[in-house]
Amino acid sequence: MREKLQGQGLYVITDGPRPDLLEVVAQALAGGARLVQYRDKTTDHPRRLDEARALRALCAARQVPLIINDDVGLALAAGAAGVHLGEEDSDVATARAVLGEKAIIGVSCYDSLQRARELSAAGADYIAFGAFFPSPTKPHARRASFELLRQSAALGVPRVAIGGITPDNGGSLIDAGADYLAVISAVFGDPDVRGAAERFAQLFTSH
Repeated sequence: MREKLQGQGLYVITDGPRPDLLEVVAQALAGGARLVQYRDKTTDHPRRLDEARALRALCAARQVPLIINDDVGLALAAGAAGVHLGEEDSDVATARAVLGEKAIIGVSCYDSLQRARELSAAGADYIAFGAFFPSPTKPHARRASFELLRQSAALGVPRVAIGGITPDNGGSLIDAGADYLAVISAVFGDPDVRGAAERFAQLFTSH
């Protein structure tokens, strides 16, 4: 397994503009989040840069990598640890050229083992599959199978599961081989963000 991401854990993804962004991410980190992704699809570039830089400092204090969703330029400007790329974003080689060899570059592979093979060979540092369950964030997302997690073990890169994951169903994904559980609403939509993060973190000690 590549050295940039070792171990397992909760991967929290922010849910767009919110006035308490730094507060809830701090709570998620206190609850045991091991990766944070800043996801904001708006075009308010000055605010996004300010928030990304503030999150980078917050994460650095906990030695947790900050990943930027879909925006290589923002990842570079904010000094983030890396970027997450979807199907319509930059390719791995382009992102690597901009962000450097030390950057963490993750990729969405949806329900495709072939895409995972190609992108891991191209140098992706982790591969994400999903949705495994109905997702409130992306209700029409393609659905991935548990077998996909098992089959992708041979690729030798960390595997992230995403999509409708809760503390009740997350353990089954860990058992199937997920190294990280990526969660949006089940953490940031919970009134007790820290408690929600702790429940997910506990799954990795019990499975």
